[in-house]
Amino acid sequence: MPKTLYRIYVVELSKRVYSENAKFRTANPQYNGVLECLYVGMTSKTPKERFQQHKTGYRNKKGYKISSNIVEKYGLYLRPSLYNHIDPFLTRSEALTAEKEITLELRRARYAVWSN
Repeated sequence: MPKTLYRIYVVELSKRVYSENAKFRTANPQYNGVLECLYVGMTSKTPKERFQQHKTGYRNKKGYKISSNIVEKYGLYLRPSLYNHIDPFLTRSEALTAEKEITLELRRARYAVWSN
């Protein structure tokens, strides 16, 4: 059985998320309104499949919602130019660490970013 690989993906969000969501605004005090609002995630699926799960409010077999409310409401499309250069990870913990690092890198570049 092939080993599961974990990928990082980035979704562009509507800029309305900044004005309508207080938690998003609080998480991004550096944002100046020029660049895009983004969501950074990690998945064992393809980024396209995972984006579809977010947009449809997907629930797993146990009934738990595993989609982000922010992406469900404000997600516009995937931004492959911001993640295609990142190789897949062999472990979930490596991917989670990378997700946090990429979120911080994008914030330092003045994007407004959400991840969870």
